[in-house]
Amino acid sequence: MKKLSLLLTVIIFTCTAAIAQITREQTIVEWTRAKAYTKAYLDAMPADGFAFKATPETRTFAQQMLHLADANYFFLTTASGKDSPLGKDVSVEKTIAQTKEATTKAVLDSYDFAIATIKGMTDAQMTEEVTMRGTMKASRGLLLAKAFEHQTHHRGQTTIYIRLKGVTPPPEMLF
Repeated sequence: MKKLSLLLTVIIFTCTAAIAQITREQTIVEWTRAKAYTKAYLDAMPADGFAFKATPETRTFAQQMLHLADANYFFLTTASGKDSPLGKDVSVEKTIAQTKEATTKAVLDSYDFAIATIKGMTDAQMTEEVTMRGTMKASRGLLLAKAFEHQTHHRGQTTIYIRLKGVTPPPEMLF
C-alpha cells in the first residue's frame, strides 16, 4: 500500500509540475482553441435556449456562459496582476442581458481579454508565484491552467442544455 501511495504522489507531482511549466505560447494556442470551441457552443444554442434551465435549481444556459466569462476575468486578472476592463467587482452574469447576442459578445470578449493578457506575459512570468484570495499560492502558469479547467468545466455543463433543446452539441475540438 505504501508503494502505491508513493507512486500516486509521484504521478500527481509530475502532472502538476508539467501543467505549471506549460509555455506562454502553448497557453495562447489552447485559449484560442477554447474560444473557438465555446463560440461553437454559443452558436449551436438557439436564441430561445439562452433562458433555458436544465433543472429549476441550475443556472440558465446564458448564466452558465456568463459565469464562465466572469471566472475568465477573475483568474486572468489574478494571474497577471492586470486590471479587469470591466472594472473592479463587475460581474457580466449580473449585468449583461441574457440574450444570445449579448451573452455571446460578453463571453467572447472574456476570451479576447484572456488571450491578450497571456500574450502580454513572458515565459518567466509563468513561473512566478502569485496569491489568490489572500491564501492560495500558485505559479501564474498553474493559475492559468486552473482558469482553463474552469471554463472547460462550465462549457461542458452546457452540453446537456443543448441536448435538451434537441440540438446536437459541437464535436470535440482537442486540437
